[in-house]
Amino acid sequence: MTDDAHATRTDLGKRLTAEVLEPLKSAFVGKDEIIDVMGVCLVAGENLFILGPPGTAKSALVQVLSQQIKGRVFDYLLTRFTEPNELFGPFDIRKLREGELVTNTEGMLPEASFIFLDELLNANSAILNSLLLVLNERIFRRGRETRKLPVLMVVGASNRLPEDDALAALFDRFLLRVHCDNVETEQLHDVLVAGWRMDQKTQAAATLTTDDIRQMQQLIGTADLSQLRPKYVETIQRLRHAGIPISDRRAVKLQRLVVASALICGRSEANVSDLWILRYIWDNEEQAEVLATLVGEILEQADESEVTDSHPRSHGRDTPNPEKLAHDLERLGERLAEATEHTERSYLTDQLSILASRVKWVQDEQQRGFLDDQIESLWKRTP
Repeated sequence: MTDDAHATRTDLGKRLTAEVLEPLKSAFVGKDEIIDVMGVCLVAGENLFILGPPGTAKSALVQVLSQQIKGRVFDYLLTRFTEPNELFGPFDIRKLREGELVTNTEGMLPEASFIFLDELLNANSAILNSLLLVLNERIFRRGRETRKLPVLMVVGASNRLPEDDALAALFDRFLLRVHCDNVETEQLHDVLVAGWRMDQKTQAAATLTTDDIRQMQQLIGTADLSQLRPKYVETIQRLRHAGIPISDRRAVKLQRLVVASALICGRSEANVSDLWILRYIWDNEEQAEVLATLVGEILEQADESEVTDSHPRSHGRDTPNPEKLAHDLERLGERLAEATEHTERSYLTDQLSILASRVKWVQDEQQRGFLDDQIESLWKRTP
């Protein structure tokens, strides 16, 4: 790799993190995990499935991500009765009169950089057949009409998992899966503040563009996986033995996401830390727990020399943000000073216990020590 190519890789990865992912995390409190997973899917050009109830900002995450890099988004709620025309557009009447079957795709899915399909598993057979080529090959085909799509990423969402084989085939096209739930009680205040700011349009757009993202996607094939591949093979075999069904096709495609993690970190070579993405290949809740444990053990056992410049998500399923914890502890202290009723003070004591448990997972020893001192001071003020 040339020095220029390495500089491009490093620059784009750092810019994506600084200009897009971190601002998203500030705007969407409690969604760090989802945003990190969205980031690797975006860079790899792969599909993401989000499992969660309505009202948990699934659509908004995709909308704001698209706005940040000036991309077009197509957002649609699927029902059992949705027809392909609703996604891809109707036939152009003017062309039809001339005997040509040409689709008018203006403002529809074929022109979008980002596609968000809510209640994905409501898709009927007609929609399934139309979507599979989009998901697999990024191609729209209708009769003699075939065109390459400009889509960077497809995100599907649902509040349930597939229950029949037809939907399982669709679900399989989404390489990574992540949960999206309502935030914890202690984060609700910050959610309200961040939501209010977003409504006021105070979030600045990034200078990164869709062309920059496409350039990162093209860099996927230039990254070096040779050093990691033996460990990757060992990990896939271990997961299979644990009952996680990983087909050869999925194992091949997952390499793109491993490399995407490295690119986001500005590295030209993937290392063991990039295997964190394997936590998100579950088909059901039971598998999610198994993966979290097994992948966590693999990351913990890795030699420090193998995990330089590691992705933050590799440090834990939900690595605490020290600055955020310090802010939460400061705010809790202010509320303790104002609280007079026993019930309220008891509630705040419970919240302090929750924050104390999260401080234990802060990686930096100095930051953890500072937060521990804050907690000890607050404990002295509790009933």
